Amino acid sequence: MLKFILETRNLTKIYGKQVVVDNLSLKVPQGCIYGLLGPNGAGKSTTLKLLTGVARPSHGEILVFGEPWRREALRYIGALIETPALYGNLTAWENLQIHTTMLDLDDQEIRRVLKIVGLEDTGGKLVSRFSLGMKQRLGIAIALLGNPRLLILDEPMNGLDPLGMQKLRELIKNLAHQGITVLISSHILGEITQVADYVGIIHEGKLKFQGKLLPGEDLEKLFLDVVRGEENA
Repeated sequence: MLKFILETRNLTKIYGKQVVVDNLSLKVPQGCIYGLLGPNGAGKSTTLKLLTGVARPSHGEILVFGEPWRREALRYIGALIETPALYGNLTAWENLQIHTTMLDLDDQEIRRVLKIVGLEDTGGKLVSRFSLGMKQRLGIAIALLGNPRLLILDEPMNGLDPLGMQKLRELIKNLAHQGITVLISSHILGEITQVADYVGIIHEGKLKFQGKLLPGEDLEKLFLDVVRGEENA
């Protein structure tokens, strides 16, 4: 069995003279929910863009499924980076149909992912009338097309109300139970505590902590100790 579904080795991204991601070495075990944490501007989103091919590394290496990253690997990686790109004048089904047509998938795949995210009964309702939580779940449905082995989510709980957070939390847990590895970046520590098995903490582009999240562990204290400890060093 593959021990790590995703690894980075000294992953670095430099924009001009600014080092945004600095020698990052992540290890994401297969079948887990991995929470990537850090203050705003820590480099979380840039890291996820590197992992999904949206940006290219300046230095370092990415390994997925035990092999060096290649664009063909995206077939087995689903991602929701930033706000999902949705057509408000179309239904959930019609939004998904655009993607299944490009991916050469049949309508059964649309039914499958709509059921997974709990949007199978939205019928003819236009996406412009969806709540923010429903839009996030539709974005995840798009990412789940083709049954990926790894799902990457960037701040998916931003702006959600408590009910929306609960539904998304349950969805993420269910995906992990189905064998999908989930890498989720967030600054909402309370939500990560309830879903993650492992966490990595980034500060100023560097990985300052990585490890298994123990039952009952105070993630907020761990996070603040790591970040404040670096600021005071």
